Amino acid sequence: MAFAPTSPVTGGAQTGLTSPTYTIVADTPPVPNSKQYAVTALGGTQTGVEVHAMSQPFTVAMFRPAVPKTIGIPNPATGVINNIPRNVSKVIVRKGVNVAADQAPVTAIFTLSCDVPAGADVYDPESIRAALSLLFGTFTQATSGIGDSVVTGIL
Repeated sequence: MAFAPTSPVTGGAQTGLTSPTYTIVADTPPVPNSKQYAVTALGGTQTGVEVHAMSQPFTVAMFRPAVPKTIGIPNPATGVINNIPRNVSKVIVRKGVNVAADQAPVTAIFTLSCDVPAGADVYDPESIRAALSLLFGTFTQATSGIGDSVVTGIL
């Protein structure tokens, strides 16, 4: 399935947020090889959180490789494929944050990057899916702890 989150998005548990939800709408992406959605409304209790605005963005975007790479040809003498290129896909959340009183908001950027060797998508897709399953399951299970660690610096 393509990247197409449905609105509203149910947020993961975070300290200080109660039953967070995010109403999203399709937005113009920054580059052609991406899709982007903007947060237009909040649900649950999210005191102090703002929705998307021009000067204080709140978006989620997914980027695919602009030019997908393919696996090379094996060396005829050794049978080894050297210098396997990588295809990188990213999911980026941008959120305008306040850094001090009477200051303009600054955009915080949260990036998930998937760096996959070319050819693995065809030869071993189940391993790619298993790695993503573990990644997202860990994020879902530990979402509040991850948020606490990002805010406090304590692992």
